[in-house]
Amino acid sequence: MDLLIKGSTELNKMFAALDKTATGLRHDFGEVENLQQSLRGARDFVARASARIEESILNDLLLVRPMAGLLTPNMTRDGDGRDEFVLAMSGAANFVRANPNFAISLALRSNGETKIALVYAPVLDKLYYAELDGGAYVFSAFHSTKIRVSGLSDPADLMIAYNTDDNSKKIGDVRMYGCPALDLCGVASGKLDGFVSRPLDYAEIAAGDLILREAGGKITSGAELVATNGHIEL
Repeated sequence: MDLLIKGSTELNKMFAALDKTATGLRHDFGEVENLQQSLRGARDFVARASARIEESILNDLLLVRPMAGLLTPNMTRDGDGRDEFVLAMSGAANFVRANPNFAISLALRSNGETKIALVYAPVLDKLYYAELDGGAYVFSAFHSTKIRVSGLSDPADLMIAYNTDDNSKKIGDVRMYGCPALDLCGVASGKLDGFVSRPLDYAEIAAGDLILREAGGKITSGAELVATNGHIEL
């Protein structure tokens, strides 16, 4: 196949699966905009759209590695015990409210280690991706650019995204975007200096985890998930 983005053939096959689904997602987004008078109707529509998207992408991914297992927030399927695709819609609540800050998070893990990661925001038409030991990139307007975390450390300069209810610990210029996968990519690309969240479904952060680490950042998960540029403590 012709390579669409800088990286391996397998990475490009995974992106092709996402890109194929993006057209339908953008159409669904237009429909959601017309359903804002009924949040229940919008939520039901998005739930159906998410299920359809999941099925479509997974069918294509099994052409990449037919024996791979599957992990999503809604299902787990055993595979050969070596390879596993990890897939989630991040920022679904934004999608419901016709907010374009949502993304598909997709990772390929082999022998317990994430090898390939993609976070694709279809309405924003922006893709973040990484391969293990290959660096992290953003793809937009048919061009791949390598990304790195910021070098900021002065609290007065920091911009931190939060996904928590505790206001007592928040520092810096606070942001709340509601899409953890994109928040992690924001730290990876230097648009944010940190991200703090309550615990999240692993499927939602698997791809962002690798992208952040390949961009030079750090991430820890305990009582809270904390991602930083590696120059600050949160």
